[in-house]
Amino acid sequence: MKNISLPIKYGLAISAALIAYFLILALFNFHTNPFFSLFNGVITGFGIYEVIKYHKLRQEKNFSYTSGFTVGLVAGFLATIVFTIFFTLYATEINPDFLGELLTVFKRDYNVHVGLVAFVVAIMGFATTVVLTLTCMQMFKKSRNMLQNA
Repeated sequence: MKNISLPIKYGLAISAALIAYFLILALFNFHTNPFFSLFNGVITGFGIYEVIKYHKLRQEKNFSYTSGFTVGLVAGFLATIVFTIFFTLYATEINPDFLGELLTVFKRDYNVHVGLVAFVVAIMGFATTVVLTLTCMQMFKKSRNMLQNA
């Protein structure tokens, strides 16, 4: 249980930051502009970096690429799942007009509903998590390079 509590704690923190950012955008009516969702990657990336860094500090000599990668994936996937659930609740219960505003371009050409949008949000979150975890692990992995001065 001790090994899984760290990514759960960070995953919930990442999702809370994503939800807070989304709600702040909603206050200023910027939440329908997809451009602002790029900052979600920054929030997720920072959270994944921090969880891997803290995990490496706790593990010291026992830190491995696999354990760091797993911790980053679990934290990011949990954050994605929680944010997707929040996004679906927001789009269906809190602000039912949100999807109409978000999908004004696609609505006339395609039959888009909340399930498809939630699926896209989840896939984007999972993909972002994998890419950012791989990127962060490049900074934390043990180097196997030979010494050049020999």
